[in-house]
Amino acid sequence: MADIRAFRAYRPAPGMEHRIAALPYDVYNRVEAAEEVNRNPDSFLGIDRAETSFGPEVDTYADEVYQKAAKTLREWISQGRFIQDGQPCYYLYELTMGTRSQTGIVACASIDDYLNNVIKKHENTRADKERDRIRHVDACNMQTGPIFLAYRSDETLASIIRECKREDPVCAFVSEDGVRHRVWAAGEADRAEAIRRAFAGLNAVYIADGHHRCASAVRVGLMRREAHPGYTGQEEFNFFLSVLFPDEELRILDYNRVVKDLNGYTEEALLDRISESFQVEAGTEAPCRPGRKGQYGMYLGGKWYRLTAKPHILSEDAVEGLDVSLLQNYLLAPILGIKDPKTDKRIDFVGGIRGLEELERRVETDMKIAFSMYPTSIGELFAVADAGRLMPPKSTWFEPKLRSGLFLHDISE
Repeated sequence: MADIRAFRAYRPAPGMEHRIAALPYDVYNRVEAAEEVNRNPDSFLGIDRAETSFGPEVDTYADEVYQKAAKTLREWISQGRFIQDGQPCYYLYELTMGTRSQTGIVACASIDDYLNNVIKKHENTRADKERDRIRHVDACNMQTGPIFLAYRSDETLASIIRECKREDPVCAFVSEDGVRHRVWAAGEADRAEAIRRAFAGLNAVYIADGHHRCASAVRVGLMRREAHPGYTGQEEFNFFLSVLFPDEELRILDYNRVVKDLNGYTEEALLDRISESFQVEAGTEAPCRPGRKGQYGMYLGGKWYRLTAKPHILSEDAVEGLDVSLLQNYLLAPILGIKDPKTDKRIDFVGGIRGLEELERRVETDMKIAFSMYPTSIGELFAVADAGRLMPPKSTWFEPKLRSGLFLHDISE
């Protein structure tokens, strides 16, 4: 059973939501983050990425950066930019991008469920990336970026969501990227209890996005337990900020690949090698977006090719059968020499939100070849996590992105 509980969120003061809400801290590099905060000083990115308050001579991970984040957050609360709700609530968070809408339940998930694998993972985490958010959460005494969780659709929860959304939202705005954001509060005792019971009836929930933020929040909770050996398990540091979405509403975009060189091959020789494992259809100038699993687009020499995995390389294995695995195991590694895509500087990854034109642009500037992918499905993600396995890096790209700063979870209570 999943222990998903209500909490007293700090939320932006009415009318400030559109100014404060920010894309996740890790979608920006340092220069981009500084430019965004300079453009909008109210952006929560100024807290999530507090190095934006310093010049380049100050290291991104210097002690004073985390101290600045905590100081700014306290100042914003004292200035009334954030207001804490008076009672524990669940919240609904709806994001609408184009014609698609998805609604998640904002709540706090248990670090014990994470440790006991009720909350299932599909990615490894890196200690250096964890360390940054550990220090940020610990200094601020707040979890500021929600973890994106998914669950198998449940009619009880769906009914509660429909009922809540008949009421007026407590927050509504359209962000600059055109995504509409709406929030409802579900604090009534009977409604909150129904939500809690419905989640308690689920055998598992899944991390869709935010593995590093999640691992960091859990680590801070464990640190607090060590510092408070008499803890009861009900303290706020035992839980982490999450938004939980039903699987049927989620959309995973393609996560495409670009490679810097052809590993010594001529274009003709490369096509011959690729044809050993993939059917290669003649090149065209029109961008090639894969139409089904097992298909890939390849941009090379100003032309697009369609690749289709041949039957002998297909697999029923939850991981080996993924399109990203087939490309890695039968093309990127043996032909282009990309043995470890996590560390090899010759490969880069392009989120599908940027479009196929971005793949063409990269090949025409700093890369030599690009591959467009068919998106990994949420069912494949669940299958990998259920098997206790891990996906290859950069397998999924979720849109729209959850905003930071709309909900803060105080772990000092």
